[in-house]
Amino acid sequence: MKRYIFFSFFLFHFSCFISRVAAQVGAPYIHDPSTIAECDGKYYTYGTGGGGLISEDGWSWHSGAERPGGGAAPDVLKIGDRYLFIYGATGGGLGGGHNGRILTMWNRSLDPKSPDFAFTTAVEVASSDGMEDCDAIDPCLLLDPTTGRLWTTYGTYFGAIRLIELDPKTGLRVAGNVEQDVAIDCEASDLIYRDGWYYLLGTHGTCCDGVNSTYNIVVGRSRKVTGPYLDNVGRDMLQGGGRMVINAGDRVCGPGHFGRTIIDDGVEVMSCHFEADFDRSGRSVLGIRPLLWRDGWPEAGERFKGGDFEIESMRRGYSLELAVDFVRIQQERERFWDMDMTKPLTSIPDQQLNDVIATWPQGEISVRCSDYMMRPHQHWTITPVPEAGGYLGGPYFKITITGTERALAATDKLELTAVPTFTGAPEQLWRIEQLTDGYFRLLPKAIPGRDGINTRYVLYSAADSTPTLVEWDFSTDNAKWRLRKY
Repeated sequence: MKRYIFFSFFLFHFSCFISRVAAQVGAPYIHDPSTIAECDGKYYTYGTGGGGLISEDGWSWHSGAERPGGGAAPDVLKIGDRYLFIYGATGGGLGGGHNGRILTMWNRSLDPKSPDFAFTTAVEVASSDGMEDCDAIDPCLLLDPTTGRLWTTYGTYFGAIRLIELDPKTGLRVAGNVEQDVAIDCEASDLIYRDGWYYLLGTHGTCCDGVNSTYNIVVGRSRKVTGPYLDNVGRDMLQGGGRMVINAGDRVCGPGHFGRTIIDDGVEVMSCHFEADFDRSGRSVLGIRPLLWRDGWPEAGERFKGGDFEIESMRRGYSLELAVDFVRIQQERERFWDMDMTKPLTSIPDQQLNDVIATWPQGEISVRCSDYMMRPHQHWTITPVPEAGGYLGGPYFKITITGTERALAATDKLELTAVPTFTGAPEQLWRIEQLTDGYFRLLPKAIPGRDGINTRYVLYSAADSTPTLVEWDFSTDNAKWRLRKY
């Protein structure tokens, strides 16, 4: 759990909160979500109080995930062919004290309907007696990809964040392991590893106060898993340091309980809960945002909502456009060496859609890339189509020429075309994901003549002026695009 705003009736309201979470179907209501896990094509996350959420596609979430033990702030990690769960029992001020226990258990499946769904007996790996300078709650899991060693951190504002080592084969604490303090002034910690650095993420601020919760997520990093974890100005997290990863905005506040999910090479998202969603009665909800990496530091990207854009290839900086004749803008020209400086200045209007649309073909139109000239055939409106489903972190979108229903679509030859009218066909729906470097990749939901949902073929600049569809490769700018407001 987290740092609490206490009221005499807190426990009553806490139990009501959990029951309301369990009762919500088709809504992402959760508190203290675990890192998102995948099992047999579905996504799962688990929260305080038992249970959690399931999603078929990563976009639409509903209740139904199960775990025993209740308690608070679980985490889950797949190790081999099993899932290791870790969670806190009591602690965090629940019941008025800080005497807590950290427990682990295993399961071979996350699907409650699977014949392999059976939790092992929970075992204790850490505890706090309520008097020491630590609170055994809010654990996380990191399997070090460089050593194969398994680590967990836990703790709240009541003392320090502590690090211990577990056995990745049993989930038990390594014999003789001594806990180590690694941070203060935060809770709901998480450990991740990337490019030679260990990152310790902690949640700072106050929680459980709805729209007045000040939660935010901060980070420090170290070359060793045992620390010291320093922030971007060299301040140790044991001294209260931490660089901001995400805070309030976009009508949600109180982000806490970081989780990282790697979707593909160069495509990552972070999960959390927001203490309050201003558009959902101030309820605590699951949040998923693009995870960016700036100069070796993680930070949350913005939720992509669509809008009017120039779609610009990173290969050359050329703009995606309809392959139509270029229509010149009329202008009274002056020779630059013989300008009449006494003449008043005038504003030249932008070219309008109605000025040129009659010159375009009526049927399908090919798509190309060329110099951006602020012309209507280069302006695209990207609109969410939530009824078409989605992916981890976003809905599918339609991409149309601004002011029209002429839609970008994939063809069975892995090429692109602009069809006269958007029909909602899967080849006209687009998955748009922000990359770790801040640029975007665009994938059609489906490719005609190919079974299933497309997760590999992306919009690609095969040459300066030739867009096509090619398998994803993060290492090349051919596959990356900038979406620029015009």
